[in-house]
Amino acid sequence: MVKNSFISVISKEENRGSVEFQVFSFTNKIRKLTSHLELHRKDYLAQRGLLKTLGKRQRLIAYLSKKNRVRYKELIVQLNIREPKTR
Repeated sequence: MVKNSFISVISKEENRGSVEFQVFSFTNKIRKLTSHLELHRKDYLAQRGLLKTLGKRQRLIAYLSKKNRVRYKELIVQLNIREPKTR
C-alpha cells in the first residue's frame, strides 16, 4: 500500500504529528472523498467534509511554506500536489 511506504519515508524518527505526515493523511482522505463523490454526487455531507479537509491541508501547506521552503517543495513533489495560488 502507498500509505505504508510513505509513512516509512516520512516518519523515520516516528514523528506522526509532523506537518508532512498530517498533510499526507489529509491528502489520502481527500483522494478517498473525491472518488466517493464521483459516484455519489448528492452526498452533501461528504462535500462539506471534503471542503473542510481541503482547508486544513491548505493551512498546513501554507505554514510549511513559510517555515521551511525546502521541506515544502519536497512534499509537494512527493505527493504530486499543485502549489496553492498566492493572493
